[in-house]
Amino acid sequence: MPPRCCSKPFCPTRSSFWRAAVLAVNAILQITSPAFCQQAGLRLSDAVRQAAERYGSVQVSEEHVAEAAASLRLARTAYLPKVDAIAQVNRATRNNVFGLQFPQGLPTVSGPPLEQNSTSSVWGSSVGFLVAWEPFDFGLRKANDEVARSAQRRASAAVVRSRHELAALVCDAYLTVLAAEQTFQQAEASVRRAEVFERVVEGLVNAKLRPGVELSRARAESAAARTQRVQARRAVDVAKALLARFVNVEPAALGLIPGRLSDAPPVAAAPTLDVAAHPAAKEQDAAMDEAAARVRAAGKAWAPRFHVLGSVYARGTGARASGETLGGLNGLGPSIHNWAAGIGVTFPLMEGPVQRARRDAEAARLRGEGKKREQLISDLTGQMNSAVASLAAAREIAANMPNLLESARATERQALARYRAGLGNAMEVADAQRQLTMSEVDSAVARLAVWRALLGVAKAQGDVESFVEEVSQ
Repeated sequence: MPPRCCSKPFCPTRSSFWRAAVLAVNAILQITSPAFCQQAGLRLSDAVRQAAERYGSVQVSEEHVAEAAASLRLARTAYLPKVDAIAQVNRATRNNVFGLQFPQGLPTVSGPPLEQNSTSSVWGSSVGFLVAWEPFDFGLRKANDEVARSAQRRASAAVVRSRHELAALVCDAYLTVLAAEQTFQQAEASVRRAEVFERVVEGLVNAKLRPGVELSRARAESAAARTQRVQARRAVDVAKALLARFVNVEPAALGLIPGRLSDAPPVAAAPTLDVAAHPAAKEQDAAMDEAAARVRAAGKAWAPRFHVLGSVYARGTGARASGETLGGLNGLGPSIHNWAAGIGVTFPLMEGPVQRARRDAEAARLRGEGKKREQLISDLTGQMNSAVASLAAAREIAANMPNLLESARATERQALARYRAGLGNAMEVADAQRQLTMSEVDSAVARLAVWRALLGVAKAQGDVESFVEEVSQ
């Protein structure tokens, strides 16, 4: 039967109950938190997806796409007419003279000139609309629209290329963590073997069957094995820190689910390279299209500009043509109405050299983008050849690992048996155990090395997504 709670303001039993309740709630929150969910296991596909959602480089590229889309909408506004609404109220003198002035920023007075120069002032007002529309432009606006479209396509291609590169980096970091964990497991096994051998040597030395120097040697090997274990643990922590940076979680919360990465890699047909399908090549093609669009736009910039003009307005004034001024609020109400319509043509005669220089600059930029594409094709071809060679070598090494590992194990067993029989020394056993540790590490990471080589091929082909889907099944 639970203890009955007292009626005092501070009851120990009641306090303990609430403390237990708070701890239970915290435990539930920790279990349902993202960090706990990450500890349950992270597949390679999940890591790539989370990195694409959270890593900054992809988000920056996506914002560039939004910027390019806004620039396209801005370019399309050039087809719209320009409509200005004007309203003005002023208090000013009404003196006027004959004569001409070039256009400048000083205000002018309309009306006939007056013989007297007076400081008296009157109210003036105006309100109206001014419309200007360019009915045709010899293809300039269409060319600028195509420049904006090509810039948007280039930004979209940059997003795909960023996702491809990020996926390759995440896959490489994921494989690095798995390889580091495999190395750490073999380092643990090496420590256990060294400690077992140390106890064997210690028993023989205590029984006066072996010299004391062999116990020192065995202890040194145990210390070296523990040092290697620390280094292996550090490699795991560093690899997890790199992967955690991409997926934006704490390194301690990373628990990986290898999936097919724990199995032998499949043997597939010889890989091929389609350069045009690579995300980097598509981005470069989009860059060339943008440069070509800029050349076409520069070629249409030097041309007459035709405008259809129209205006409706009204004015009010407190002055008469005779020079008489009206007092009070006269002039505040626009009472004189007018409308106007016309066509205007402007042609910047001296802009020819400027536009030709601009067109030449854009043409040089286009040629430069073409050279970049040639270099990119060469680089991608070289990466593919290197990846294929690495894959072939990794498969041969992995196929040779079982024989190497079995030989190292047999050598270690024979060396230990010879030592126990008094036919060998501690140096032979230490060398055999070191060789066994190296063979175990090489064998453990050889399979992952083949997967890493397959990743290199997928990266060179520009299809890391297929690699991720295959290993995450």
